[in-house]
Amino acid sequence: MIEEEVKILCVDDERNVLKSLRRLFMDEDSYEIFVAESGTEGLEILEEEGDIRMVISDYRMPEMTGVEFLRQVNEKWPNTVRIVLSGYADTSAVVEAINEGQIYKFIPKPWNDEELITTVAAALEHQALQWENRHLSEELQKKNTVLQKMNENLEELVRQRTEALDLRNRVLQISQGILDVLPVVVFGIDTEQMIVHCNEYAMDLFPCGGIGPLGHDRTEVFSTEINHLIDRLETEATPKAEIELQQKKYRAEVRPLHNALSRGAVLVLIPEG
Repeated sequence: MIEEEVKILCVDDERNVLKSLRRLFMDEDSYEIFVAESGTEGLEILEEEGDIRMVISDYRMPEMTGVEFLRQVNEKWPNTVRIVLSGYADTSAVVEAINEGQIYKFIPKPWNDEELITTVAAALEHQALQWENRHLSEELQKKNTVLQKMNENLEELVRQRTEALDLRNRVLQISQGILDVLPVVVFGIDTEQMIVHCNEYAMDLFPCGGIGPLGHDRTEVFSTEINHLIDRLETEATPKAEIELQQKKYRAEVRPLHNALSRGAVLVLIPEG
Protein backbone atom coordinates (compact mmCIF):
# COMPACT_ATOMS: atom_id res chain seq x y z
CA MET A 1 0.00 0.00 0.00
CA ILE A 2 1.19 3.50 -0.76
CA GLU A 3 2.09 5.32 2.47
CA GLU A 4 1.61 8.96 1.46
CA GLU A 5 -1.88 10.35 0.91
CA VAL A 6 -2.99 9.77 -2.67
CA LYS A 7 -5.68 11.77 -4.43
CA ILE A 8 -8.14 9.65 -6.43
CA LEU A 9 -10.89 11.06 -8.65
CA CYS A 10 -14.00 8.94 -9.25
CA VAL A 11 -16.26 10.00 -12.15
CA ASP A 12 -19.71 8.52 -12.72
CA ASP A 13 -23.12 9.98 -13.60
CA GLU A 14 -24.78 7.68 -11.02
CA ARG A 15 -24.58 9.08 -7.48
CA ASN A 16 -25.11 5.66 -5.94
CA VAL A 17 -21.93 4.44 -7.65
CA LEU A 18 -19.97 7.41 -6.32
CA LYS A 19 -21.33 6.78 -2.80
CA SER A 20 -20.30 3.14 -3.07
CA LEU A 21 -16.79 4.12 -4.10
CA ARG A 22 -16.54 6.59 -1.22
CA ARG A 23 -17.62 3.90 1.27
CA LEU A 24 -15.22 1.41 -0.29
CA PHE A 25 -12.19 3.65 0.27
CA MET A 26 -13.43 5.10 3.57
CA ASP A 27 -11.17 2.86 5.65
CA GLU A 28 -8.14 3.55 3.47
CA ASP A 29 -6.35 6.37 5.32
CA SER A 30 -3.82 6.89 2.56
CA TYR A 31 -6.45 7.87 -0.03
CA GLU A 32 -8.26 11.20 -0.49
CA ILE A 33 -11.33 10.67 -2.67
CA PHE A 34 -12.81 13.27 -5.05
CA VAL A 35 -16.04 12.63 -6.97
CA ALA A 36 -17.57 14.10 -10.11
CA GLU A 37 -20.88 13.34 -11.82
CA SER A 38 -19.65 14.16 -15.33
CA GLY A 39 -16.53 14.28 -17.42
CA THR A 40 -16.68 18.09 -17.53
CA GLU A 41 -16.82 18.30 -13.73
CA GLY A 42 -14.00 15.78 -13.52
CA LEU A 43 -11.78 17.89 -15.75
CA GLU A 44 -12.51 20.94 -13.59
CA ILE A 45 -11.44 19.07 -10.45
CA LEU A 46 -8.26 17.89 -12.17
CA GLU A 47 -7.47 21.48 -13.14
CA GLU A 48 -8.04 22.70 -9.58
CA GLU A 49 -6.15 19.97 -7.75
CA GLY A 50 -3.36 19.30 -10.25
CA ASP A 51 -1.82 16.39 -8.31
CA ILE A 52 -4.51 13.72 -8.65
CA ARG A 53 -2.72 10.45 -9.26
CA MET A 54 -5.60 8.17 -10.25
CA VAL A 55 -8.86 8.54 -12.18
CA ILE A 56 -11.61 5.90 -11.99
CA SER A 57 -14.25 6.63 -14.59
CA ASP A 58 -17.49 5.12 -15.79
CA TYR A 59 -17.46 4.12 -19.45
CA ARG A 60 -20.91 5.30 -20.55
CA MET A 61 -21.90 8.81 -19.40
CA PRO A 62 -24.15 11.46 -21.01
CA GLU A 63 -22.72 14.55 -22.68
CA MET A 64 -19.10 13.35 -22.47
CA THR A 65 -18.36 9.63 -22.69
CA GLY A 66 -15.78 7.99 -20.47
CA VAL A 67 -13.59 7.42 -23.52
CA GLU A 68 -13.57 11.12 -24.45
CA PHE A 69 -13.03 12.11 -20.82
CA LEU A 70 -10.08 9.74 -20.37
CA ARG A 71 -8.63 10.80 -23.73
CA GLN A 72 -8.45 14.38 -22.46
CA VAL A 73 -7.07 13.21 -19.11
CA ASN A 74 -4.36 11.27 -20.95
CA GLU A 75 -3.44 14.33 -23.01
CA LYS A 76 -3.28 16.81 -20.12
CA TRP A 77 -2.26 14.56 -17.22
CA PRO A 78 -0.46 11.60 -18.81
CA ASN A 79 1.09 10.47 -15.51
CA THR A 80 -2.28 9.66 -13.92
CA VAL A 81 -3.40 6.05 -13.61
CA ARG A 82 -6.67 5.58 -15.48
CA ILE A 83 -9.19 2.83 -14.67
CA VAL A 84 -12.52 2.26 -16.45
CA LEU A 85 -15.68 0.90 -14.82
CA SER A 86 -18.38 -0.41 -17.15
CA GLY A 87 -21.56 -2.46 -16.93
CA TYR A 88 -21.27 -3.38 -20.62
CA ALA A 89 -19.38 -6.48 -21.70
CA ASP A 90 -18.53 -4.97 -25.06
CA THR A 91 -15.15 -5.97 -26.51
CA SER A 92 -15.06 -3.06 -28.95
CA ALA A 93 -15.75 -0.68 -26.07
CA VAL A 94 -12.79 -2.12 -24.14
CA VAL A 95 -10.50 -1.71 -27.15
CA GLU A 96 -11.72 1.85 -27.76
CA ALA A 97 -11.14 2.83 -24.12
CA ILE A 98 -7.66 1.33 -24.14
CA ASN A 99 -6.67 3.02 -27.39
CA GLU A 100 -8.16 6.43 -26.66
CA GLY A 101 -7.59 6.78 -22.94
CA GLN A 102 -4.50 4.64 -22.43
CA ILE A 103 -6.19 2.96 -19.46
CA TYR A 104 -4.45 0.80 -16.87
CA LYS A 105 -7.34 -1.61 -16.40
CA PHE A 106 -10.95 -2.21 -17.45
CA ILE A 107 -13.16 -3.39 -14.52
CA PRO A 108 -16.74 -4.59 -15.07
CA LYS A 109 -19.73 -3.51 -12.96
CA PRO A 110 -20.70 -4.69 -10.48
CA TRP A 111 -17.15 -4.97 -9.19
CA ASN A 112 -15.71 -7.09 -6.43
CA ASP A 113 -14.70 -4.74 -3.60
CA GLU A 114 -11.59 -6.66 -2.61
CA GLU A 115 -10.51 -6.99 -6.24
CA LEU A 116 -11.00 -3.26 -6.88
CA ILE A 117 -9.03 -2.25 -3.76
CA THR A 118 -6.23 -4.64 -4.74
CA THR A 119 -6.23 -3.29 -8.31
CA VAL A 120 -6.01 0.32 -7.12
CA ALA A 121 -3.15 -0.49 -4.75
CA ALA A 122 -1.27 -2.42 -7.43
CA ALA A 123 -1.80 0.36 -9.98
CA LEU A 124 -0.44 3.00 -7.59
CA GLU A 125 2.54 0.83 -6.75
CA HIS A 126 3.17 0.40 -10.46
CA GLN A 127 2.92 4.17 -10.92
CA ALA A 128 5.35 4.80 -8.04
CA LEU A 129 7.84 2.39 -9.59
CA GLN A 130 7.50 4.13 -12.95
CA TRP A 131 8.11 7.51 -11.31
CA GLU A 132 11.12 6.15 -9.45
CA ASN A 133 12.51 4.62 -12.64
CA ARG A 134 11.91 7.90 -14.47
CA HIS A 135 13.66 9.81 -11.68
CA LEU A 136 16.59 7.40 -11.71
CA SER A 137 16.78 7.64 -15.51
CA GLU A 138 16.80 11.43 -15.33
CA GLU A 139 19.52 11.36 -12.66
CA LEU A 140 21.51 8.91 -14.73
CA GLN A 141 21.09 11.10 -17.79
CA LYS A 142 22.28 14.14 -15.81
CA LYS A 143 25.32 12.22 -14.58
CA ASN A 144 26.03 10.94 -18.09
CA THR A 145 25.79 14.51 -19.37
CA VAL A 146 28.23 15.66 -16.69
CA LEU A 147 30.58 12.77 -17.49
CA GLN A 148 30.33 13.52 -21.20
CA LYS A 149 31.14 17.16 -20.52
CA MET A 150 34.07 16.12 -18.33
CA ASN A 151 35.31 13.80 -21.07
CA GLU A 152 35.01 16.58 -23.62
CA ASN A 153 36.90 18.91 -21.31
CA LEU A 154 39.49 16.21 -20.69
CA GLU A 155 39.89 15.60 -24.41
CA GLU A 156 40.28 19.33 -24.96
CA LEU A 157 42.81 19.52 -22.12
CA VAL A 158 44.75 16.58 -23.56
CA ARG A 159 44.66 18.23 -26.98
CA GLN A 160 45.96 21.49 -25.52
CA ARG A 161 48.64 19.67 -23.53
CA THR A 162 49.62 17.71 -26.62
CA GLU A 163 49.86 20.90 -28.65
CA ALA A 164 51.90 22.49 -25.86
CA LEU A 165 54.24 19.47 -25.76
CA ASP A 166 54.58 19.49 -29.55
CA LEU A 167 55.39 23.18 -29.43
CA ARG A 168 57.87 22.65 -26.64
CA ASN A 169 59.51 19.81 -28.55
CA ARG A 170 59.77 21.98 -31.64
CA VAL A 171 61.26 24.78 -29.55
CA LEU A 172 63.73 22.35 -28.00
CA GLN A 173 64.69 21.01 -31.43
CA ILE A 174 65.20 24.51 -32.76
CA SER A 175 67.09 25.51 -29.63
CA GLN A 176 69.33 22.47 -29.98
CA GLY A 177 69.86 23.27 -33.64
CA ILE A 178 70.85 26.82 -32.76
CA LEU A 179 73.27 25.61 -30.10
CA ASP A 180 74.79 23.09 -32.51
CA VAL A 181 75.68 25.73 -35.09
CA LEU A 182 77.11 28.18 -32.59
CA PRO A 183 80.96 28.36 -32.75
CA VAL A 184 81.14 27.94 -28.97
CA VAL A 185 81.21 25.03 -26.53
CA VAL A 186 78.09 24.78 -24.34
CA PHE A 187 77.49 22.39 -21.45
CA GLY A 188 74.52 22.07 -19.11
CA ILE A 189 75.22 20.65 -15.66
CA ASP A 190 72.53 19.71 -13.11
CA THR A 191 72.63 20.08 -9.33
CA GLU A 192 74.05 16.56 -9.02
CA GLN A 193 77.01 17.66 -11.15
CA MET A 194 75.93 15.47 -14.06
CA ILE A 195 76.32 16.71 -17.63
CA VAL A 196 72.78 16.81 -19.01
CA HIS A 197 73.19 18.92 -22.13
CA CYS A 198 75.82 19.83 -24.69
CA ASN A 199 76.06 20.97 -28.29
CA GLU A 200 77.95 19.32 -31.14
CA TYR A 201 81.02 21.49 -30.64
CA ALA A 202 81.17 20.30 -27.01
CA MET A 203 80.87 16.65 -28.03
CA ASP A 204 83.67 17.09 -30.56
CA LEU A 205 85.91 18.72 -27.96
CA PHE A 206 85.15 16.15 -25.22
CA PRO A 207 84.45 12.83 -26.95
CA CYS A 208 83.49 10.09 -24.49
CA GLY A 209 82.05 7.51 -26.89
CA GLY A 210 78.36 6.66 -27.36
CA ILE A 211 76.35 9.76 -26.52
CA GLY A 212 79.47 11.67 -25.61
CA PRO A 213 79.78 13.35 -22.21
CA LEU A 214 76.04 13.24 -21.53
CA GLY A 215 75.22 11.38 -18.33
CA HIS A 216 78.78 11.61 -16.99
CA ASP A 217 79.84 13.37 -13.84
CA ARG A 218 81.60 16.59 -14.80
CA THR A 219 84.65 15.63 -12.75
CA GLU A 220 85.12 12.60 -15.03
CA VAL A 221 85.01 14.72 -18.20
CA PHE A 222 86.58 18.08 -17.45
CA SER A 223 90.09 18.96 -16.40
CA THR A 224 90.92 20.09 -12.88
CA GLU A 225 91.12 23.67 -14.15
CA ILE A 226 87.57 23.62 -15.57
CA ASN A 227 86.15 21.82 -12.52
CA HIS A 228 87.76 24.40 -10.27
CA LEU A 229 86.17 27.15 -12.39
CA ILE A 230 82.74 25.56 -11.89
CA ASP A 231 83.37 25.20 -8.15
CA ARG A 232 83.89 28.94 -7.95
CA LEU A 233 80.12 29.37 -8.46
CA GLU A 234 79.81 28.83 -4.73
CA THR A 235 81.48 32.18 -4.08
CA GLU A 236 81.20 34.07 -7.39
CA ALA A 237 78.24 35.11 -9.52
CA THR A 238 79.83 34.40 -12.94
CA PRO A 239 83.31 32.79 -12.69
CA LYS A 240 85.55 33.42 -15.71
CA ALA A 241 88.94 32.15 -16.80
CA GLU A 242 91.27 31.79 -19.76
CA ILE A 243 92.03 28.13 -20.48
CA GLU A 244 93.75 26.11 -23.16
CA LEU A 245 92.38 22.91 -24.70
CA GLN A 246 94.05 20.95 -27.49
CA GLN A 247 96.52 23.81 -28.03
CA LYS A 248 93.68 26.30 -28.47
CA LYS A 249 92.77 29.14 -26.13
CA TYR A 250 89.19 29.62 -24.83
CA ARG A 251 87.48 32.16 -22.69
CA ALA A 252 85.51 30.14 -20.17
CA GLU A 253 82.44 31.38 -18.28
CA VAL A 254 80.09 29.65 -15.84
CA ARG A 255 76.57 30.90 -15.14
CA PRO A 256 74.09 29.52 -12.63
CA LEU A 257 70.62 28.19 -13.54
CA HIS A 258 68.06 28.79 -10.83
CA ASN A 259 64.61 29.13 -12.44
CA ALA A 260 61.58 26.97 -11.63
CA LEU A 261 62.24 24.38 -14.33
CA SER A 262 66.04 24.26 -14.49
CA ARG A 263 68.65 24.32 -11.75
CA GLY A 264 72.36 23.80 -12.13
CA ALA A 265 74.98 25.58 -14.20
CA VAL A 266 75.95 26.39 -17.80
CA LEU A 267 79.58 26.20 -18.93
CA VAL A 268 80.49 28.17 -22.06
CA LEU A 269 83.89 27.94 -23.79
CA ILE A 270 84.39 30.69 -26.39
CA PRO A 271 87.38 30.16 -28.72
CA GLU A 272 89.76 33.11 -29.03
CA GLY A 273 91.39 34.15 -32.25
